[in-house]
Parts: sequence; C-alpha cells; structure tokens
Amino acid sequence: QVQLVESGGGLVQPGGSLRLSCAASGSIFSINVMGWYRQAPGKQRELVATITSGRGTNYADSVKGRFTISRDNVKNAYLQMNSLKPEDTAVYYCNYKARASIYWGQGTQVTVSS
Repeated sequence: QVQLVESGGGLVQPGGSLRLSCAASGSIFSINVMGWYRQAPGKQRELVATITSGRGTNYADSVKGRFTISRDNVKNAYLQMNSLKPEDTAVYYCNYKARASIYWGQGTQVTVSS
C-alpha cells in the first residue's frame, strides 16, 4: 500500500503562483511515475503533468510553460504553478504508479479568482 498526502492548495489571484507538494509513504518502489491530475466541477479528471523516477516529464498542453513538475527523490513530488488562470481552478490530485499499482491522494483545492 502507498499513501499520498498533498499540500499547498489555496486561493490565489489570476497571474499568481502556488506550489503543490505530494509526499508518498508506504511500500514505495524506486522505479515509479508520480503525477498531478485535476478535476474541475462538472468535468472529468485530466492529466496535468507526470514525472518518472528518472525525471522524465510530460505536461498537458494547457499548462506547458506555466507549470513545472519536479521531485527530489522517489517519494516526494512538487508542482510549481505560475501565471495561474481562473480555468486552472480545480481539485488537484497526486498520483503514484508503479508496476501494476495506481494510488491517488485525497486532493487539494486550487481556486484562482480575483
């Protein structure tokens, strides 16, 4: 089992920045992929960004150039969000994938509004 705990969400004005953190614990495999997904009201959950244990990254087109995913080890991942827009408002979920297992965090709310 793997547990994921997100932090760093909140309310920010358009053009502002936030940094989300995800801490994984439990049975962590050294080779894994961690990522961030988001779900806005009335919409399906969508990919934001992923990062492999080798630090290869992948981004949704809507966040390229504004968001940066990073990690400092096999357990912790981060999402730096700059130039935030109202359409970035959503619950952001941390995701962990290794072998045949997928785990999700509880989500953290990000609201971009003036």
